[in-house]
Amino acid sequence: MSELAKFARAEPPQHPEEYRDVMVYLDHWQGKLKNASLEMIGVGRKLADKTKSRLICALAGYQTESMAREAGEYGCDVVMVADNPELKLYRSTPYSEVVADFVFRAKPNVLIVPGTKNGRDLAARVAVKVQSGLTADCMDIDIETDTGILLARRPDYGDSTMSEIRCEKHRPQMATSRPGTFEIPPKLKDHRYSVEKVDFEFKKEQLREEILGFTPRGGDDITASKVIVAGGLGLGSPKGIELLRELAKELGGNIGVTRPVADLGWVPREYQVGQTGKIVRPRLYIAAGISGKPQHIVGMMDSGTVISINTDEKADIHKFADYIIVDDLYTVIPKMIEEIRRLKQGQVEEAAEQKGS
Repeated sequence: MSELAKFARAEPPQHPEEYRDVMVYLDHWQGKLKNASLEMIGVGRKLADKTKSRLICALAGYQTESMAREAGEYGCDVVMVADNPELKLYRSTPYSEVVADFVFRAKPNVLIVPGTKNGRDLAARVAVKVQSGLTADCMDIDIETDTGILLARRPDYGDSTMSEIRCEKHRPQMATSRPGTFEIPPKLKDHRYSVEKVDFEFKKEQLREEILGFTPRGGDDITASKVIVAGGLGLGSPKGIELLRELAKELGGNIGVTRPVADLGWVPREYQVGQTGKIVRPRLYIAAGISGKPQHIVGMMDSGTVISINTDEKADIHKFADYIIVDDLYTVIPKMIEEIRRLKQGQVEEAAEQKGS
């Protein structure tokens, strides 16, 4: 049984050629892998296939059997598991120590971490423990097949440029990517994988804190929404948020906002779409009163159908829209809600007639 301890490596690895495989950290919630983790499995699978190496998934938690199985179904070759009641909820100290231990055991060439709240916290701590670099918020992740050098690309200077970051001396090469940046891969039929369990002994004085209870806070995970009704400063006041919610409810979706709206505190930060918020890929994205700054476009540019509602016919958001409505959102959205309800009522009546006949 491995005892939780502080790890440190003062210098770059003496034999970097020993670091071969690709590792993905799996973030999860209530016994299920987060979509961001599945995205990273897809990226990791691509890198592993290009370099003819294994994809190792690092999983820390409690009662992890179903999550380990899910990771294998999505393409992991080896799932390294630390299963312990002390790991039921994320805590910085034990989780980062466990993943650092996994790194020293497996010696991966690359370690990819989903850029969730917990993932971002963990990635920075693990990078320090293993004495490596970390490229955050990558929009593209690739690898050189001949050198094994990770090509981590991220936007800079207000998204006006794309920088490619290389970490040639330290291992593992580490990167994070915010949820929604990549598509969730399909499950691999009959994919063979193994589970490697590592037991840890946790001492209370090393854990630093004890969790007495946990109350979730914040909004919904909008990265999983199929429909998003988003608003910008064109809403004019917080009352516009309720109008967005009403339309989103009728469409079975969720709301989103630009950074200025989140900065004003009209909604929790969890609903912010953009470069410093969430990256979303809904089938339908309705942009109401949004001007279309590059920082916001980065967060929704891969949406399916985009409808823009704005009184400014020259608003930049129109360049990215499939349908443009040049009008006041307080006029347009109530009419949309009314029409949707009318169509729904018609479907109910038609179904009732068919059932009666």
